[in-house]
Parts: sequence; structure tokens; C-alpha cells
Amino acid sequence: MSTNDPAEASLPQGWPDIGTIERLANQFFQAPPGAPASIPSTDSLDPLNPLGGTASPLIGIPGEGELRELLAQFVPAGTSAPPVAAPPYYFLEYAAPEFPSAAAVVPSTTGREPLDVLQIRRDFPILQERVNGRPLIWLDNAATTQKPQSVIDRLKYFYEHENSNIHRAAHELAARATDAYEQAREKVRGFLNASSAKEIVFVRGATEAINLVAQSWGRQHIGPDDEILITWLEHHANIVPWQQLATEKGARLKVVPVDDSGQVLLDAYGKLLGPRTKLVSFTQVSNALGIVTPAKQIIEGARSVGAKVLLDGAQAVSHMRIDVQDLNPDWYVFSGHKVFAPTGIGVLYGKEELLNEMQPWQGGGNMIKDVTFERTTYQPAPLRFEAGTGNIGDAVGLGAAIDYVSRIGMERIGEHEHQLMLYATRLLNEIPGLRLIGTAPDKAGALSFVINGLRTEDIGSALNQEGIAVRAGHHCAQPILRRFGVESTVRPSLALYNTCADIDALVAALSRIAGGRNPSIT
Repeated sequence: MSTNDPAEASLPQGWPDIGTIERLANQFFQAPPGAPASIPSTDSLDPLNPLGGTASPLIGIPGEGELRELLAQFVPAGTSAPPVAAPPYYFLEYAAPEFPSAAAVVPSTTGREPLDVLQIRRDFPILQERVNGRPLIWLDNAATTQKPQSVIDRLKYFYEHENSNIHRAAHELAARATDAYEQAREKVRGFLNASSAKEIVFVRGATEAINLVAQSWGRQHIGPDDEILITWLEHHANIVPWQQLATEKGARLKVVPVDDSGQVLLDAYGKLLGPRTKLVSFTQVSNALGIVTPAKQIIEGARSVGAKVLLDGAQAVSHMRIDVQDLNPDWYVFSGHKVFAPTGIGVLYGKEELLNEMQPWQGGGNMIKDVTFERTTYQPAPLRFEAGTGNIGDAVGLGAAIDYVSRIGMERIGEHEHQLMLYATRLLNEIPGLRLIGTAPDKAGALSFVINGLRTEDIGSALNQEGIAVRAGHHCAQPILRRFGVESTVRPSLALYNTCADIDALVAALSRIAGGRNPSIT
């Protein structure tokens, strides 16, 4: 919020007066016990904490963009919008959990029912946490997402009632644990629209999945002078394993360039494809910049030269519906903790025939049919890649997370986050000295920026003082940042529980930081 000066409280001609705004708001809000009966005078309000030093503004209330939509019903055509966060909007800071969702006042552009964001926020207990005396604003979702109560409860139930090793015992708890684990596999199959649960391998995360493919299929099929294509947008986890493989086998690693907005240059990609191309491995969404790649076109290009394709979906699965039969990669990888599941669990999807042709990369129990001192025969996929005792409980937790987002609907989540992305991009662009890195129009989840004259780690630290969690650093994606002439950025990243009010708080804090009004920035 930009001001609490009563002289700036008036609205442009043609806009409703403050009483009209209050009556309009009452169509959508019912004041909780203890809230003011009317809007207090604007000269007494703290823009970030209008209830005083001990109370805190509630996150999850409408932001400026939603209010514009709401008020536009009453504004004559051709009149200008009010200033950002003008004082008449302060009444919204009295929001409480009983209020309807902020999104409920924004008309859906697709006809889908909008998200009840405040109800969703109540599903995530950690969002009630306070950091440095302020309510937590979690904008570090690209690093890890928070966990809904249903996932936490499912983990608790597993360890209280089902905990056992799986597949190899006749007792009751083994049967329960095996059922829960294999049900989770089936939930992942449905989530990705894979054709069979046999195509779903549980691993520790996307990094392990990529390494599995490199060490198994790669060592079998990549030879001297073969070519592996990746893009400039890749996370280190989709660079280093292929570098290692190329060095070992005498192959070549080639990189598809991006333009100045961060978009993959498809013409250049087409020129890099050739008869020596054996593998194309690329990200669906850039973790550093949030750029969405043209996955289907890239995959079709690889098919035209007979290359295999690995698609890194770690940054995509929490933002959009995934259909591996439609996308048609050979492998698809993601990490559970990016999609509201526990850490230490992830998925490798692979076409069943291809998985069964690949040699296991780890040996041990659970993945064998028969072992003698002379030879070993292996189980078919997926068990041939799940040596030893797996992360059973967290696989069950991943299944619960998939249940959670599936109930809400990935399309609805994507629409909500898209509106947040547009809103955040516009407001961030208004901050003097702030430069967004990666300006391609098709983005999901993450924004990346620098501010002239300020170190990114100092910005992240200053935001933390205000309870705002972002990531500041190179995001394990140094090549793409260097492509834009920077070594690190600040990266706020979005999830289904974020709101325009979260963005408002971020922008207000950044405006103070950029203006030199934060004592921690020197």
C-alpha cells in the first residue's frame, strides 16, 4: 500500500464514494466479531497493519487487481482507475478467515468455478506461522511447496496403522502397506495419464530420475560422437548427468539457445537436430525464470530424427494438467515436494517397453526374480528400478497430495495462478530499478528479478524481516542467468494458496527496499 495520507484518499471523478465501496464490499464480506462496524478514517491507518501494532493484516484478501474488477461494474466508461492501494481500500485489511475467497469476486475467464483461496489456505497449517512477528507469506514454492493437512494426516495414519515393509510378507501390516504404496502408484498413473501403473517408478526426486535414465539407458545407448540436446533453461540436474555421460562415452552435449525473453528458439533447435541426435532432454517449465517451453513441438522435432526424449516436469506438475500420452515423451520426471507432497519422493514415468529394455542401475532386494552366484534375473518394470526398501510412507503421502490437487482441479489452479502471474508482473514492472529476467509471455509459477545497485541476497534478507519468503541466488541454473548477464536473482514463486494480497505485500516491501527505506539494505 502506497499511502495513508488523507489528502490522497479521494477517488477520481466518476468512481463510487467510500460509502458505496463499503456497501459493495458488504455484498461479499460479512464482518467477523470484533471488526469495525465501518471504515475508519484513513489518516489513522497503517497501510500494512491497520488494526494496530499487535494485530496483523490477514493474507488472502482481495488485491488491487481484484478490486478494479469489482468496482468496474459501477464505474462509468472512460474514467480512470484509482491509484494503487488507495486508502478507501483499507477496509479490506479487516478480512478474517470467515470471509469468502478473494478469487470469488473475480469473474472466471473460462467458466470454471474460481478457487476459494481462503478455504485452501486453511488447509495448510504452516501458513498460520509467524516470521519476525509477521504472518508468513510463502513465495518460495519453486523450491518446495507447503503441505496440506490431508497429506500430514495421511502420513500420520500410515505410521500409526500401516507401517511395514512391502511385497515380501504375509502379515496384515505388510498387506496394508503394500496396498497403500501401490494405490499411490495408481494415483500417480492417473495424475500423469500414463497407460499403466507399470510405467511409474518411485525415486527420491527428479534429480535421481534423470540420473537413473543417464546411468541406465544412457550407458546402454549413447556412444562416441552421439549428440545429446538440452536447452539454456535447464536446472543443473538436467545438465550435469548428461555432461558426465558425454565425457564418459565421447559424446557431444549441444545446447538449444533462447531469445532475449527466454523463449526457446525453435528454428535454432531444428538446425541442431540431426542423425547423431540420440536424446533430447529439457524442462517443461524453467525453475529459474518460470518460462514454459513449447514441449510438444520440441518432442515432435526429436521424433523426426528418431531421438528419445526426457521431459523434466519438476516445475510443471503443480501448475498445469500433465498428460504424458498427449505430450509423448519417453520419460517424464518430477519431485513430490514440488506438488505439496513430502520431500524425498519423486517419480520417473517411462514407456513400459522402454523401461523393460533398460538395465537396472542399482541392485539389491525387491528388484530381482532370482539370484544365484552365477547370474541374476530382474523383475519387470517398475520394480526393477526400486532396489531395496523404498520411501514407502512418503510415496503414500504423494498419493494424498495428488488426491488434494485433483479434487481442486489442475485447470482451476492454473487459471488462478495465471491471474496472479499477470498481476505480479504488472506491479513489479512499476518498481523503479527493478528488472525482470525472462519476459516471455508464457510463464508459470516463478518470476525472477534484480534491482539496480542491490545484492539479491540482501533483498531476500530484507524481505524475510517482513515475513516474506523468496529464493535469492542462482537457483541451480547458472547458465541461464549468465545468458542474461547476472549471477543471481530474487525469485518469488507462486502456488494455489497465494493471493493478490501476497503480491501487494511483496511489492510494498520491494518498493521500500528499492527506495532505500529498509535499514538492512546498505
